[in-house]
Amino acid sequence: MRAISCICLLLLITAFAVSQEQTGRVLRGSIPEALLRPARGESPYYPIDTVIGELGQGEASSASYFFANSVLRGLLSGEMSHPSLVYINSAMRESYLSELKVISPVNFRIGGGREEADGAVSFMVRFIGGEQAITGELYIRYVTREIQGEGEEVTTVGSWTFEELLLEEARERDAERQESAYRIDFFPYERFF
Repeated sequence: MRAISCICLLLLITAFAVSQEQTGRVLRGSIPEALLRPARGESPYYPIDTVIGELGQGEASSASYFFANSVLRGLLSGEMSHPSLVYINSAMRESYLSELKVISPVNFRIGGGREEADGAVSFMVRFIGGEQAITGELYIRYVTREIQGEGEEVTTVGSWTFEELLLEEARERDAERQESAYRIDFFPYERFF
């Protein structure tokens, strides 16, 4: 009886997946597949935020992008004890959380990742609240250290660490929308240095 139940469940899931795939094709309408999926050798397409520019990891590594996302999720949570924030200086952490509390963020966007000249990796970020948004730049760094093992064995261990988050003043989202409507060039947000 269990085997028959499992087979029925598997058939039901397969039928649902096929129907979703067909629905996705119908919703795309007449958009050619070449515009939706990058060709061989082409970089993936990312959406663009009219304030901070292209979203996604940019020129940064996927590991740095993953770490930056975890830090931003921690800040979005608003909790001082969030696991992603425990390595940030407590005074800095409290300062960031109080700045973000002003807008009551419900979402964040990350993009424009690039490696800086000093080895740090920076990402453009934008925290979005109901009425206001805060834009900034997040800096992280990959730090290595050597650990003495048994005997003369030395092991090098590395991890990503938070370095700094530069945040601008909160701005009304309506003002941002109006600015982007009049902008013709759509140049991405200028970096802080």
